[in-house]
Amino acid sequence: DPPPVQLIVQFLEQASKPSVNEQNQVQPPPDNKRNRILKLLALKVAAHLKWDLDVLEKSLSVPVLNMLLNELLCISKVPPGTKHVDVDLSSLPPTTAMAILLYNRWAIRTIVQSSFPVKQVKPGPPQLNVMSQIQQEKELTENILKVLKEQAADSILVLEGALKLNKDLYVHTIRTLDLLAMEPGMVNGETESSTAGLKISAEEIQCQVCYDLGAIYFQQGSTNAAVHEKAKEKFFRTKELIAKNGSSSLHFTIDEERLAGYCQACEVLTSSSDDASQQATPYSQIHSCMKSGKYQDLVKIFLEDNLTLSLPEQFRQSVLRELFQKAQQGNDALDEVCFKVCVCNTVCDVLQGRIIDIQFCQLFLKPSKEKIDFLLEVCSGSINLENASEELKRKMAAFLKNLCLGMEDLQFVFMISSHELFIKLLKDDERKLLIEQMRKRSPRINLCTKPVTSFYDIPASASVNIGQLEHQLILSVDPWRIRQILIELHGMTSERQFWTISNKWEVPNVYGNVILGIKDSLTRDLVYILMAKGLHCCAIKDFVHAKQLFAACLELVTEFSPKLRQVMLNEMLLLDIYTHEAGAGVSGERPPSDLISRVRGYLEMRVPDIPLRQVIAEECVAFLLNWCENEYLTMQVPLPLVQTNPYVKLGQLLAATCKELPGPKESRRTAKDLWEVVVQICSVSNQHKRGNDGRVSLIKHRESTLGIMYRSELLSFIKKLREPLVLTTILSLFVKLHNVREDIVNDIAAEHISIWPSSIPNLQSVDFEAVAITVKELVSYALTINANNHFWLIIQADIYFATNQYSAALHYYLQAGAVCSDFFNKMVPPDVYTDQVIKRMIKCCSLLNCHTQVAILCQFLREVDYKTAFKALQEQNSHDAMDSYYEYIWDVTILEYLTYLHHKRGETDKRQIAIKAIGQTELNASNPEEVLQLAAQRRKKKFLQAMAKLYF
Repeated sequence: DPPPVQLIVQFLEQASKPSVNEQNQVQPPPDNKRNRILKLLALKVAAHLKWDLDVLEKSLSVPVLNMLLNELLCISKVPPGTKHVDVDLSSLPPTTAMAILLYNRWAIRTIVQSSFPVKQVKPGPPQLNVMSQIQQEKELTENILKVLKEQAADSILVLEGALKLNKDLYVHTIRTLDLLAMEPGMVNGETESSTAGLKISAEEIQCQVCYDLGAIYFQQGSTNAAVHEKAKEKFFRTKELIAKNGSSSLHFTIDEERLAGYCQACEVLTSSSDDASQQATPYSQIHSCMKSGKYQDLVKIFLEDNLTLSLPEQFRQSVLRELFQKAQQGNDALDEVCFKVCVCNTVCDVLQGRIIDIQFCQLFLKPSKEKIDFLLEVCSGSINLENASEELKRKMAAFLKNLCLGMEDLQFVFMISSHELFIKLLKDDERKLLIEQMRKRSPRINLCTKPVTSFYDIPASASVNIGQLEHQLILSVDPWRIRQILIELHGMTSERQFWTISNKWEVPNVYGNVILGIKDSLTRDLVYILMAKGLHCCAIKDFVHAKQLFAACLELVTEFSPKLRQVMLNEMLLLDIYTHEAGAGVSGERPPSDLISRVRGYLEMRVPDIPLRQVIAEECVAFLLNWCENEYLTMQVPLPLVQTNPYVKLGQLLAATCKELPGPKESRRTAKDLWEVVVQICSVSNQHKRGNDGRVSLIKHRESTLGIMYRSELLSFIKKLREPLVLTTILSLFVKLHNVREDIVNDIAAEHISIWPSSIPNLQSVDFEAVAITVKELVSYALTINANNHFWLIIQADIYFATNQYSAALHYYLQAGAVCSDFFNKMVPPDVYTDQVIKRMIKCCSLLNCHTQVAILCQFLREVDYKTAFKALQEQNSHDAMDSYYEYIWDVTILEYLTYLHHKRGETDKRQIAIKAIGQTELNASNPEEVLQLAAQRRKKKFLQAMAKLYF
């Protein structure tokens, strides 16, 4: 279906089609019943849109909107050919006066809009009929604009007269238009009475008319500066009315940002005898400086604004453009001002992370001592080092460093590098690195201006060359370049161990012992550095370079060490797992069968004396669980591997438990085994120690060695899992373990919680504090995997409820309902909003003193809790919206109690609201059950949506 505005176009085009008589002569469109109906339909669509000019102007061309408003004037009984300025609006019927106002408002708005530059649409392939239509519409628009501009003075007078009207007006609605169409005799009856149509208040009319008059006066001010005073008056009156009544109403919306811009411009453009008001804003100060030629004050304003950052980038650039234009017209004194303003803008851009403008680069092609001094002054004045963030300091340091690297004259480099700001911003090692970079490009430095030999002209010693090569070795990630550098270094000295030059190169101890056992020093350095750099690239997720480094290392060690070859194959397997999980795995694409086979092969590997990293086994098991390889983990993993590798054992138990869900009670043996393993991990070892006073005290060790792994290792492993069923299973286990505690007051609910044992033989051995922390961490992690899992959201809500954070608990209870009901547009499943959840929501509202919400939620229970509802309604100190919530109550008993309560208190207005709620026909007890349920469901939906808006 076409949008409503397009229907107006269609109806008016059909109604305005010319007819052809028998002599094939083109005649004006006939005034017949068909055309009158089409015009009426167009007016009805506009009435449906409440005659909102913003909407109509955006979608209708000037000719179509002109035709529509002329039809409105015609049907509103404005005599054709009558000058609107000659008509007394106060004596006209409300709808007629409103039609004249609408037309004249549109007229001046169109004049203002036509003065704005329009972006030309790129023409497509030429089509004669289309081009002809566009040309006709363009000519028609120009003709209408010409007439509107000729009548602009009259339109302004009409609107000025409207401001003196102090009464409400009415605009035609679909109903009044229908009445006009049915019986012309009704024209002087209901359709012209003071109550017909859509009411537009006097203040609404004044607000919009003031805004439109302000816009036309502002536009005319370009040729007559005195008119800006009128514009200022109208815009400030608009602001007053908006502050009083709000910016939106039934009839119009004012762009407050545009209004603020107009007000600001008017303040600058209108002169004031009060100097204090003239200098109130930076804009007016800058305007004054540009007008009076006080350019040093202008630079000062820009410099001060570098700290506050109140001036927009576009405004700064427009001032600089204006200065450049004045300089090009022959004012040479402005060259220095242009440079200073450009520097202020550039430093502002640097601090806000924008690209440096080309003008700054051009002005700095020939730097001088004065230019450098001013630049450093601006940099120092634009950043408060004591309060500045690390990000700001980093941006400024990078700017100064790049400035140094871009200069050829070392004298200027020294001026910057020896400045206090530069020394504070750059660390010692960064300054040393900068000197190294300067030394590298020293042959390109122009030293012709220096009569003495520069330090950089002195030939480098062997130690300097070694230092340069070591620096390149640290930075390079190209394996063949690394090999070449090491060969050069070993050719220069045989005394150094080059794998030690960077403390960032770390290789696990299990590998380091094997690598450092290599006899050839060059090979040892190369293997160590390739592996260390590869592991670092893996850590920062630079998988492309990691693969290149590992491949080169594998090729190298294959020649002499089967043990290291297997190590590199294992590391490349881990790298491939990381690569898939960070790439195709994110979108749910299954890994290739070859990768799954390699993972299985690693777990089943039985090569003796191979150094193994535990993290690889951990990642392999997590990988298989994430891709639902439960059959393999349950049935095919070799038994010795399960007995020796704790992660494989844990993975097997998790896979078997998930595989049996949901299952009969007798098939839950694996769940019991998994429970016992986790309980043991969370148990603490107790030791007795005799103190100095002879008493025996009990010591608990948090990280116990009783289990197959530490709790921190278990948590780290779980945070590698992404499969929802696996996460739900382990989460429900920890929730059950949390609930088993004897002193627990508020249980946490979870899916599949019934599969776990309900008791522990030795409760004292379990570290329940650690269990509670683990539950919180696991729920937070699970919600990063899927923030819309309602069961996980309920667990998070229960945790907040148990820790007395009631507002946060309500947030998550409501979010859980919202995600499984399309924001409450469908019914929330009963297994999500159980009676326990509703009761907890009731308690949260009660403790937050939202007693009306408590009463409404009492209806959600399977059996309405009248006692709690009545007790809540008796509370007079309620922090919620109280009587505005009565429309969400569907239980007549509660509404009757409210009526009695308000009558007893003498609260007549609130009693009337309750009576109105009871009187709704859909709540009549005689209605069929389906109608009553539908009424309840509709109120549930609206109430929960209102609650969500409150707590989200």
